[in-house]
Amino acid sequence: MSDRPSTPLLDRVRNPSDLSQFSDAELERLAGELRAETISAVSETGGHLGAGLGVVELTVALHAVFDAPRDKIIWDVSHQCYPHKILTGRRDRMSTLRQKDGLSGFTKRSESPYDPFGAAHSSTSISAALGFAVARDLGGACDTGHGDAIAVIGDGAMSAGMAFEALNNAGHLGKRLIVILNDNEMSIAPPTGALSSYLSRLYAEAPFQDLKAAVKGAASFLPPPFREGAKRAKEMLKGMAVGGTLFEELGFSYLGPLNGHDLHQLLPVLRTVRQRATGPILIHCITKKGKGYDPAEHAPDKGHARGKFDVVTGQQKKAKSNAPAYTGVFAEALMQQAAEDSGICAVTAAMPDGTGLDLFAERYPSRCFDVGIAEQHGVTFAAGLAAGGMRPFCAMYSTFLQRGYDQVVHDVAIQRLPVRFAIDRAGLVGADGATHAGSFDVAFLANLPGFVVMAAADEAELKHMVATAAAHDEGPIAFRYPRGEGRGVEMPERGEVLEIGKGRMIRQGKGVAILSFGTRLGEVLTACEALEARGISPTVADARFAKPLDRELILRLARDHDALITIEEGAVGGFGSHVAQLLADEGVFDRGLKYRSMVLPDIFIDQASPADMYAVAGMNAKDIEAGVLSVLGVEVMDKRA
Repeated sequence: MSDRPSTPLLDRVRNPSDLSQFSDAELERLAGELRAETISAVSETGGHLGAGLGVVELTVALHAVFDAPRDKIIWDVSHQCYPHKILTGRRDRMSTLRQKDGLSGFTKRSESPYDPFGAAHSSTSISAALGFAVARDLGGACDTGHGDAIAVIGDGAMSAGMAFEALNNAGHLGKRLIVILNDNEMSIAPPTGALSSYLSRLYAEAPFQDLKAAVKGAASFLPPPFREGAKRAKEMLKGMAVGGTLFEELGFSYLGPLNGHDLHQLLPVLRTVRQRATGPILIHCITKKGKGYDPAEHAPDKGHARGKFDVVTGQQKKAKSNAPAYTGVFAEALMQQAAEDSGICAVTAAMPDGTGLDLFAERYPSRCFDVGIAEQHGVTFAAGLAAGGMRPFCAMYSTFLQRGYDQVVHDVAIQRLPVRFAIDRAGLVGADGATHAGSFDVAFLANLPGFVVMAAADEAELKHMVATAAAHDEGPIAFRYPRGEGRGVEMPERGEVLEIGKGRMIRQGKGVAILSFGTRLGEVLTACEALEARGISPTVADARFAKPLDRELILRLARDHDALITIEEGAVGGFGSHVAQLLADEGVFDRGLKYRSMVLPDIFIDQASPADMYAVAGMNAKDIEAGVLSVLGVEVMDKRA
């Protein structure tokens, strides 16, 4: 295509070993081509752009110096792995990124030997790299052999407790381990840049044990303008020393900060580390998210997650929907409640934009708390707020809430504290794939005593559930809703407080009843249209609550129908299992009720469109129609390929 970037050097790269043919000057030009290729590829598929642009030079340097896949390069979270994928034999498949049967948007062991460890959640890289280092020293069998273990972790991910647990353990074990701190929040001011340039040259020439002495005497090497004002220089050096002291106290040699976009700094330091390292080393690199692409650099999120976009303008190519997004509905409903109740506050873990709390923070800045990538702390912090008399809403993606489960049990449920959990990205999420699917929250919350668990069937129901949660002070309560737009239903002016544990009838039929929990209700109603054409008229109810169950509604459906089907966007052990337990306890099955529970299958489903993922799960309208026919004993030829 004529609009593709010119990449003469990149065209010569089939795998990382090809980088050995290039001089350092050519590696610089290669980095420019890799950046252009990344921008071009993501413009056609959408994906995580800014993080990858921030590590282009670091990616080139790592693959030029180390010997992957023998050396294990582990990208924390791996939002930033697209340049890595291009250099490791997957360039010709980048057009399939985040699509069905295509490349994952994250590192994935089954996809390439150059992805030694899969990731999509944060702060796991150091633990995994330490595992590789110990396996190496113990002689563990590995198809690609054992070399160095290198963890690349962002400053945000470094804030999580798991990262420090790994650092502490690594320092104790003393194994040869390389951790690269990719710090993309600090700017490279001239004094810091001058000092880091000096230190990077020094690191390449001197033994590591001389580092501390060199830093203490570095003032004499500063250019004259920086020697003027000894106090300022002293404080700067003190800050530099303290920056490394934390890691040194944990048992690491600390190098940096380095300019992560300067291959003249990165290459000699990485080469020296590879030649001389004996124990754990932390290299501190300063980078800029979205580097080299102006629309990303100036975006509020630095071009973090984007749909398809125009390369020239940076404008996203996204069709507008008439229905509001669930996340926006939650944010607006919460702000409406907060306007009337000063006790309402909000907590999120590094996802203010993704959960809609950026809007809440603009209006109520003193009542909105982003705790960073620290879900465990966020849950217990919310518990403390509740114990202190506030009405906290803890807004997290379903898949991230998993990380705070012990705190949900120990700090919230056992103490019956009224924390409100707003669970975004419930169900199958599309392009992010299995790592971000909200499959398990119903199962792991509904088994906790005293917990109320709701699921919104549409955007209007979500507004009612926000109001219900705000009014609920008797214990913990959770409501879940999916990614994307709603169904386009009529929206109420304000949410109504629902009666706890009560569902609603949607349509009255006979013979078979469908009890829906969550947004599959739209697919259920579509299936009913097809069933009506066959002379089958199902009853449909919206459960609203997985806990407490609407016993009266469920037992009435079981009594008045020959068959009952439940459907939910969650794994086995959730809503359907609780319904089955109730029916068994009441002896309903003894009376011959035909029962089927439609849940997500016992597999992890790879990235695709949500509709395609639900097709794999067997939970679209056609599947529901087939399920009804099956439970009624009607044989139908499946004409789908």
